[in-house]
Amino acid sequence: MINSTQVSHFVLGAYFDTGMLKYLCFMIVLFLFTVFVNLTLIVTVCFDKTLHEPIYIFLCNLCFNGICGASCFYPKLLYDLLANSHVITYIGCLTQMVATYSYIFCEFTSLTIMAYDRYVAICRPLQYRALMTVQKVAQLLFLTWCFSMLEAFVGVSLTSRLPLCGRHLPKIFCTNWDVVRLSCSDTTVNNIYGSVLTFSHLLQMILILISYAHLVRASIRSLSDRRKFAQTCLPHLVTLLIFTTSLLFDMMYSRYGGSDTMVVLKNALAAEFLVVPPLINPVIYGMNLHQIRSRILHIDCWRPKLPTDL
Repeated sequence: MINSTQVSHFVLGAYFDTGMLKYLCFMIVLFLFTVFVNLTLIVTVCFDKTLHEPIYIFLCNLCFNGICGASCFYPKLLYDLLANSHVITYIGCLTQMVATYSYIFCEFTSLTIMAYDRYVAICRPLQYRALMTVQKVAQLLFLTWCFSMLEAFVGVSLTSRLPLCGRHLPKIFCTNWDVVRLSCSDTTVNNIYGSVLTFSHLLQMILILISYAHLVRASIRSLSDRRKFAQTCLPHLVTLLIFTTSLLFDMMYSRYGGSDTMVVLKNALAAEFLVVPPLINPVIYGMNLHQIRSRILHIDCWRPKLPTDL
């Protein structure tokens, strides 16, 4: 029997040996582009005082979380594509799991907060400034990161206490579910905690749907509300759909992926939630929000300015 004190590394078993170079080049370009588009949006908002509004600050937080999610996945992947053996240390595996699940939980919570912000902006516009103050925004961001990291740390801590009977993980990165399945002992506590987390984030999803029910009803009242809904709420819905769909793909792969499934398809389904949302989110918001799009394209810099002393 192999227990957790004896396991020094895990073997990542979803790699294959043919055509690694082309995948390496593609992943490098994808990683650099993901970081670039997220940083571009963050820098644009930070350096333009007219964009220092709650919705854009929350969007910056979403992009920063996307960079964190990509950074906990791509560097190890790029290293493994160059390496002869695809292994990860026990501590490295736990660290990757904490970072990955912090990203997942922070993404869900950030999308919930953004839905609340849009609800207040459209359904209660006269109270928006009073409710979404600078202090309130800072508190929401602080709680988002604290609770997300706490949720991930507790889950991984429960997994780290389990004795393990193997070291082979059927993915290209570490997940809590795959490590728990290697356990030689009872995993009831881990399953209960996982159910609690699933229920809590399901409640967040319900809150988002309730807020959008109010938003759709409120946006019918006037053209300006419909325009505001189309500019800021539709990208949020698309982001939420992409992220939840990506997570469902990973869950389906973890539980129902057979050994006869193509390795490339397995990897794509398993890693989609770490690849697609961080890449797509800033593109969706950057293209749809006129304020951000005009700043990124430097429209104001090219527009001739009239003298002000006339």
